[in-house]
Amino acid sequence: MKSTADVVIVGGGVVGASILFNLGRLGVTDTLLVEKDVLASGSTGRSQAICRMHYSNPVTAAMAWESLGIFTNFNEIVGGESGFVETGYLVVVKEEDSAGLAHNVAMQYGLGIDTMRITAKDLEDIAPMVSVSEDEYMAWEPLSGYADPYMVTTSYAKRARELGAEIVLRNAVTEIEVSGGRVKAVVTPEGRVETPVAVVAAGPWSKEVLGKVGVDVPLVPVRHQVASLTRPVDELPMHPTVGDIAQSFSFRPDGNSLTMMGFGDDEEVGVDTYNEGVDMDVMADALERLTRRIPAMSEAYFRGGWSGLFTTTPDWHPILDAVPGIEGLYCAIGFSGHGFKLSPMIGVTMSELIVEGAPETLNISPLRFSRFEEGDLLESSYRYRVLA
Repeated sequence: MKSTADVVIVGGGVVGASILFNLGRLGVTDTLLVEKDVLASGSTGRSQAICRMHYSNPVTAAMAWESLGIFTNFNEIVGGESGFVETGYLVVVKEEDSAGLAHNVAMQYGLGIDTMRITAKDLEDIAPMVSVSEDEYMAWEPLSGYADPYMVTTSYAKRARELGAEIVLRNAVTEIEVSGGRVKAVVTPEGRVETPVAVVAAGPWSKEVLGKVGVDVPLVPVRHQVASLTRPVDELPMHPTVGDIAQSFSFRPDGNSLTMMGFGDDEEVGVDTYNEGVDMDVMADALERLTRRIPAMSEAYFRGGWSGLFTTTPDWHPILDAVPGIEGLYCAIGFSGHGFKLSPMIGVTMSELIVEGAPETLNISPLRFSRFEEGDLLESSYRYRVLA
């Protein structure tokens, strides 16, 4: 491991890997990424990896839209594969959320996003396998889908290495040295690396890392469950990705014969002590909801599942900023279930912030560190906050 670097990134998930690559794209190649385990071993590897633009705020909607353009042209823009599959994305809400749906679609349409409100009659042509009731309202994104989180992370890492970056795995950061109000070094079991810039992108471990330099961040880990289901392909060869706000869960196809379903309450847990399996009673309830939405899924059966962590902030939006009071310290944290779908533009904007002093591609100031102290939190149109 090198002993000096221009930038050290803490965390080897998709966010850290994207920042590392994009720094290289801007000519900063004397860089190091350190990861406590292996690439994509944390929240990234447990993500549903849905790529959709339906947000309540322009900053995240725009980031998701621009990220989709990178996912769909990944080999040309980054190099390597993203595993993106276009399925379309359907949002379903109850009448009480219909005004929020209308607001979101209008805002997104104004940003140039390919989205529209649709009726039950429209749905018969778009996705006839999906069942809705008279008091439900819908929006449709034809270009959305899902990608492969491991493939995306390793592609970013491979290209970053080719540009000159070094990546060291199974090497947890034990300290970020700060002296005179500025970053001096990053310390790991394999050695001390002198650097003027450290970027914390350690997912649910970010609170601990930043706490060691006296920075308190309002991060709360929330358990999110995912089930893999074998669907009856003769009756249901394919279906769209669905954000079912009306029933508080989501699902997407997974290859040619599986369906991946995300569900669960906002269960606050310990980062290293939470149940990484699936609660079978909760899974059974979610499967009943899925069957109500797609009746053909009554013949599906459970293959297995896992739980991951959403690292949430008070407004369920990330913090992308320099850390106030410590020169050279940056954070890309608190993604609240949005990290993977935004990761291409997180890398673009954070690298511009680090290298150029401010992002040029998109204004990410609504995601600044100080917004919580200022009381300027972002708001969601829905109670189902992961669709913020």
